[in-house]
Amino acid sequence: MTADRVVLGIESSCDETGVGLVRLAADGTVELLADAVASSVDEHARFGGVVPEIASRAHLAAMAPTMRRALDESGLELSDVDAIAVTAGPGLAGALMVGVAAAKAYASALGVPLYGVNHLGGHVAVDTLEHGPLPDRCLAMLVSGGHSQLLLVEGIAEKITEVGTTIDDAAGEAYDKVARILDLPYPGGPPIDEQAKLGDPKAIAFPRGLTGPRDAKYDFSFSGLKTAVARWVETEQREGREIPVPDVCASFQEAVADVLTAKAVRAARDLEVDTLVISGGVAANSRLSELAAQRCAEAGITLRVPRPRLCTDNGAMIAALGAHVLASGAKPSPLDMPANPGLPVSTIVVQ
Repeated sequence: MTADRVVLGIESSCDETGVGLVRLAADGTVELLADAVASSVDEHARFGGVVPEIASRAHLAAMAPTMRRALDESGLELSDVDAIAVTAGPGLAGALMVGVAAAKAYASALGVPLYGVNHLGGHVAVDTLEHGPLPDRCLAMLVSGGHSQLLLVEGIAEKITEVGTTIDDAAGEAYDKVARILDLPYPGGPPIDEQAKLGDPKAIAFPRGLTGPRDAKYDFSFSGLKTAVARWVETEQREGREIPVPDVCASFQEAVADVLTAKAVRAARDLEVDTLVISGGVAANSRLSELAAQRCAEAGITLRVPRPRLCTDNGAMIAALGAHVLASGAKPSPLDMPANPGLPVSTIVVQ
C-alpha cells in the first residue's frame, strides 16, 4: 500500500446505529476521523430490554442522518471513501439486515470494496484507535449485554479464537435483570455502578459462578448470581425489611468483577500472553476497571481498556477492523453476502 485510504464502518447489530470513519495510513496505522452514534435505548427502556422490531425500525430511521453526521464530523464526502466495512454478525437478525443492506448500497454506488466483518472482532480492533497496534498475541475480554467472552487474538485480521464464553446470561444481561429487581433504570449497568459506590461489597456473600475445581476454567455463568440476588431480595421483603440497595449493588458488582478478572488473568497466564484488552459496554464499569488494573499489575500483565465511548457499540470499531482487514490484503466480501446473527468469532471477514 502506497497511499492513505479512508474506511467507512457501519454498525447495527443491536440498538445503536453507528457510522465511523478511519484513515489507514501507508505504514498500517489507523486514525479515527469520525464516530457518530444514534441509540434507540430510550425506546426499549419501558420493556426492560431490547425489542428487535423496534431496534430494526430505529436503524432504518437513523442510518442516513448518522451517516451525514459522521461525514460532517470528518470533513469528508462519500466520494472520499475507499472501502466500506459493516457488521455482518453476530447480532439481531433484523437489525443486522438494515446495516448490511445500507453498506451494500453505498459500496455498489461508490464502486468500492465491501467487507462484512465480525462485531466481536470490532470490539478488539477499536483499542488500536486509542493505544496503537496490538501485540502479535494478546487476550481480549468482551463484556456487554450480549457477550461475555475470552478471546485469544493472534493477529486482529488473521486469527481470533474463543477460549471462554458465558453458558447462560452475559454480564451486562445480569446487570439489566438485577436492576429490574431493584427498580433501577434500564440499562442497568450505570445505575448499579453508581449505587455500588455507596454500598459495602462485602455486605452480602453472593455466589461466584463456575469457580469450583471441576468447572470450566475460562467459561462464565451469571444466571445463578442473578437468581441469588432475586431470592435474597424476596426474603428481605417477606420479612418486612427495607432493601439496602447500595449494599446489594456493591455485593453483586463485586461478584461479577471478581469472576471476570480472575478468569481473564488466569487465562492470560495459562496462554502465556502479557497483554489483556477489555472492551464492550461493561468495560466502562468502575469496579471492573479497578480490579482488572490491580490484578493485571500483580501478574505483570499490560491492561488496555478503550475510553468508554469506544467500548460500547459504534461504527468506529467496525471501521477500525475493516482497516486492518484491508491492510492484510483480504479478499472483499461478495455483494450478495448475507447477515449472519450467529457468525462465529473465528470468521473475521465474510468471504
